[in-house]
Amino acid sequence: MGFFKSFFSGKPENPEAEKQKTAKKNFEIFKYDGMRAQRMGRADYAIKCFTEALAIEEDFETMGYLAQVYMQAGQTEEARPLLERMTKLEPTHVATYLALANVCYMQEDYPAMAEAAQKAIAIEEGNAMAHYLLGKAEGGQHDDLMCIAHLTKAIALKDDFTEARLLRAEALVKMAQYKEAAEDIDAILASNPEDESALLLRGKLKEATGKAEEAEADYRLVTDLNPFNEQAFLCLGRLYIAQDKPTEAISLFDEAIELNPNFAEAYQERGRAKLMAGDKDGSVEDVKKSMELAPQELKNLNGQYGNQPLTRQTDVLGL
Repeated sequence: MGFFKSFFSGKPENPEAEKQKTAKKNFEIFKYDGMRAQRMGRADYAIKCFTEALAIEEDFETMGYLAQVYMQAGQTEEARPLLERMTKLEPTHVATYLALANVCYMQEDYPAMAEAAQKAIAIEEGNAMAHYLLGKAEGGQHDDLMCIAHLTKAIALKDDFTEARLLRAEALVKMAQYKEAAEDIDAILASNPEDESALLLRGKLKEATGKAEEAEADYRLVTDLNPFNEQAFLCLGRLYIAQDKPTEAISLFDEAIELNPNFAEAYQERGRAKLMAGDKDGSVEDVKKSMELAPQELKNLNGQYGNQPLTRQTDVLGL
């Protein structure tokens, strides 16, 4: 009797079940629309869809997708609490801790990065990426010895771990352990002779050991391989300045600025070279331009410049 009453009245027999069914359907629509948007590079729409889906159901997989999009969009303030929530939901999921460590790295919160990596290691001691991230965190805290120790563990677990070898070589160069650093750099270049980061670091090593011509050759090789590698121009130009070759440095930075008119550091270094060449007005103009492009960087106009160390762009790992 109840069935016929429900049928003829047009009302469902179980309204609560129908409500749950509709909610589940809407959740799946939002989730998969978000996944499609993410694949298409539409981070804004993907975030909206995943957020709507999670408002219906707290789904671990969807939370992971949303955290990933937040990271890709550079929205670490949104990604971090989401990942922290995920570690509470599934405390043995190693990938979540690796992603959290990466977010902490992006925020330059190295103690929290180390904690996340250590938790991953506690779950899976043989995870090379976790040891790499822990080494990276120790390096961020200026503990080069522990940085090298954890990177060595990562390399022992994964011999072709290029990023770990490169980071270990950087730490070794800082400690003036040039022979050991060269071994890591050679290993990288043996498998990829055109690895730009390794070539730049080899140039820094050559420069540090007084082999300026070989350093120049490495820096120049990188600019030939990739004319848009800004670090190569900075390294080569600073080498010219150190060699009291302002004319060569100015010409090089002219080229760099032509390729990228918004290259703030190139203007700063060209200003330094112009000052050496006696062009005080040109130097001031370049430094002003540098400050306009990068106002967050403290630069002064009295001719005192700091020769900045090599920095390397690092891809987000783990996702």
